[in-house]
Amino acid sequence: MNETILTWLIFILAFGGMVLIHEFGHFIVARLCKIEVEEFGIGLPTPGAITLFTWQGTRFTLNWLPLGGFVRPKGENDPNVPGGLAAASPWKRLAVLVAGPLMNLITAVIVFSIIINRSGGIITSQPADSGPSRLMITSVVDGSPAKTAGFQVGDTLISGAGKAINDYEDLRLIVEENVDRPVAFVVERNREPVELTATPLMNETEKRAMIGVSFCTGCVFAPVGTLAENIQYSLEYTGFQIRALVTLPVQLLRGTVAPEQGRLVGLKGIFDMMKQSVANDVEASNTPSTSTSSGPLDKPVQTLFLIASLSISLGIINLFPFPALDGGRILFLLPELIFRRRVSPQLENLVHGMGMAFLLLLMIYINVMDFVNPINVP
Repeated sequence: MNETILTWLIFILAFGGMVLIHEFGHFIVARLCKIEVEEFGIGLPTPGAITLFTWQGTRFTLNWLPLGGFVRPKGENDPNVPGGLAAASPWKRLAVLVAGPLMNLITAVIVFSIIINRSGGIITSQPADSGPSRLMITSVVDGSPAKTAGFQVGDTLISGAGKAINDYEDLRLIVEENVDRPVAFVVERNREPVELTATPLMNETEKRAMIGVSFCTGCVFAPVGTLAENIQYSLEYTGFQIRALVTLPVQLLRGTVAPEQGRLVGLKGIFDMMKQSVANDVEASNTPSTSTSSGPLDKPVQTLFLIASLSISLGIINLFPFPALDGGRILFLLPELIFRRRVSPQLENLVHGMGMAFLLLLMIYINVMDFVNPINVP
């Protein structure tokens, strides 16, 4: 299949599926809480939607814009509608609101479990008693000196230009001191030393010398053999991704994460990342499995990893306490849960309406910036 067509297919199914899973969480918990749901829509709401079927009072519709979906509970914003969402107890409303993001996080755990199963293990922290920290390569940029030299994901850097590489500073100095000059690097691959020659180049965009690799400091590949280990690592890795996302603003302020890495991206940015991950997975799939250079980290799982990361982002961002998001609606529930005093529905609806208007403007801005200043996809 053509790579572009494959990317579009995966993009629509993955992005739409994540939103549908989110909405299904709201739907199933609403029904469990005896809250009536008028419509479950596949795709964004559009005129002329096709009714697929009706189940227990809920219309399941197919809309003309195929990205995502929506749930329309009865009496969503009006507490005077019996059997509706706004008329339900605060605990039931809390359960419905939390269910959507929770479904995204559960999905991420399942996807990480599939990745671990396909790879046979997971990248984890190096044991404290195993000597100096090492740099494990986690990605190689297409067309870069590292790619030309034959660097592979999973390689562990040992030395460069005859000097030991134990941390990022060692690698940075070697690269900066040898711009436009061939450097003999030694990496560990499948427990064997491999010598590769790469010529560091000055990246005009980043304003620094690079060979074109990303890496994890002090990481090793840990084989996973049992289902219990798989579940444990899947949960731990999901938790790690959640912490990284939640602490991202602090890391940006401290300068430990580059602004380019922490920027928000829209549909085009997500598509660009998806396109690169699909291309990398296609290349990995076409590499003969009998190759002596192949290893567990060469498996075609980059697209799955991106899907898991996006699912976590969708779940966590929806829990942010901002009006119109699930977290913003939960914020308005707190006075009722703690003090048994409900915020005026009229005020709440007004705030959420203003929040939705702001979010729509922000989404337009982010999507425009994806075209004006495209993301740098490694």
